[in-house]
Amino acid sequence: MHSSIPFTARKTCKQCSTGFGVTDEDMAFYDKVSPVFGGKKYQIPPPTHCHNCRLQRRRAFRNCRKLYKRKCDLTKNEVISVYSSDKPHRVYGQEAWYGDNWNPLDHGRDIDFSRPFFEQFKELSIEAPRWSKIAFNCENSDYCLHSGFLKNCYLVTSSIESEECLYCYRIFSCIHCIDCSNLHMCEMCYFCIDSELLNNCIYVQNSKQCRNSVFCFDCASCSDCLLCVGLRNKNYCIRNKQYSKEEYKKKRDELFQKGIDFLTGELEVLKMGVPHRAVHNFNSEDCTGDFIFNSKNIIDGYYMNDSEDSKYVQEGKKTTLSHDCSNPDEFVECYEVESSAFCNCVLFSDNLIANNSLYCSTCIKIDDCFGCVGLHKKKHCILNKQYSKEEYEELVPKIIEHMQSTGEWGEFFPVELSPFAYNETVAQEYFPLTKEEVEAKGWKWRDQKDEIPKVEKIIKANQLPDSIESIPDDVLNWAIECEATSRPFRIVKQELEFYRRMKLPIPHLHPDERHKRRMALRNPRKLWARQCDKCGKEMETTYSPDRPERVFCDKCYLKEVY
Repeated sequence: MHSSIPFTARKTCKQCSTGFGVTDEDMAFYDKVSPVFGGKKYQIPPPTHCHNCRLQRRRAFRNCRKLYKRKCDLTKNEVISVYSSDKPHRVYGQEAWYGDNWNPLDHGRDIDFSRPFFEQFKELSIEAPRWSKIAFNCENSDYCLHSGFLKNCYLVTSSIESEECLYCYRIFSCIHCIDCSNLHMCEMCYFCIDSELLNNCIYVQNSKQCRNSVFCFDCASCSDCLLCVGLRNKNYCIRNKQYSKEEYKKKRDELFQKGIDFLTGELEVLKMGVPHRAVHNFNSEDCTGDFIFNSKNIIDGYYMNDSEDSKYVQEGKKTTLSHDCSNPDEFVECYEVESSAFCNCVLFSDNLIANNSLYCSTCIKIDDCFGCVGLHKKKHCILNKQYSKEEYEELVPKIIEHMQSTGEWGEFFPVELSPFAYNETVAQEYFPLTKEEVEAKGWKWRDQKDEIPKVEKIIKANQLPDSIESIPDDVLNWAIECEATSRPFRIVKQELEFYRRMKLPIPHLHPDERHKRRMALRNPRKLWARQCDKCGKEMETTYSPDRPERVFCDKCYLKEVY
């Protein structure tokens, strides 16, 4: 148990006032990644925020779902961007940003030692151009974000190598999926979560290698199952009861007549009757957290693959010797980095590919840079100003000493420096706040203003026909008013074809509301100490002790289901 690691210090979080510990291992890590200039190490101090508040601060710099139309500030062409047109920041379309018609060094400036560093960085971050959105090698997928190698996708985010998918988050090598999250190698799925190798499944969660199954939880190698939980290698089952093929189809049709809300409620009741796995960590050694694969010595990590010797990391892969990193992709010795890739010895930065760089944002392929924004293939730059290697190594220590005197050294960018409103970012999903709470902290809030759709009519969701067979093609020319939020949304042709093929009703909720409800089905990214409900063993789990589910340690769980 990692909880036995001794604390060298107890600290009080500067933001939330809760107590947290800093261990000997933490201090050794901070020492290891502290930069060295002229033979002198510039020690990274212990954090002033607890790890949850550090996570919240970083996540406030990632917008992965809000897209807007605005003008490219270089070409004046309309682009799709994560930055709304009312943002003060200079924004270029992706092609323009990578082009040769501008020079990021034109925005360089000298460091002013009479002013705080973050104040100067904020000014640069507004003036230096940033790309409109991150998406690479995508075909006919203009409205996708933080993704690569997509084809014919729409409103898909944080995803790789998928085709014909809509309204999905973190899907990998998937085809024809809608409203899904955290799927690997799945096809023809709707509203499925945290699963792999599914085919033709609807409302399936925490499952593997299932096909033709609906409203199932924690099933593996099952086919043609309905309202099943904790099953292995079964066919034609309903509520975990075996049926013949003919009986199954008849009973399935009867139950489907009761509608999605009924089936969803039934599944939630059934989930209470089976043991739940404390955490979902596979082929991993000495790891705590949830959904960790092929990894070693990960502490408090979530949705991590092929990583080792890291702590407080989320939604990444191939990360080594790194702490407090979100969406890391191939990291080595990084600390407090948000949404970046191929980083080696990078500290306190976001949205970049870099080596040996500190306090940088929105940069690609930089080395040995400090406090830069919007650079591409540059080296030895400070606040976007070019220096020689000798000048750089002489000036950076002076800046660090200045930041030590102002209390800025060792801190990630303040939330106030984020180019986004708090409720535009992933932070609002992890740590939801009201508008009043956000503004009381001095952070930005953006009121949601949906464009009035140019359609033939707006119809309330509850006025839609229940059967997809009764939905006319004209629905493509309507807007639907969400039952929960009253926000209007459209149905696109690709989506309508999917619902007809899957015999699914038109959704009654806005895509944002559907995403919110999928995320609510996941456990919190937090660990609690709890006893196994079978053997009494002490364990760490994402199920809090006051939750009603029966939670088993790995050994007891495997005995129960196999």
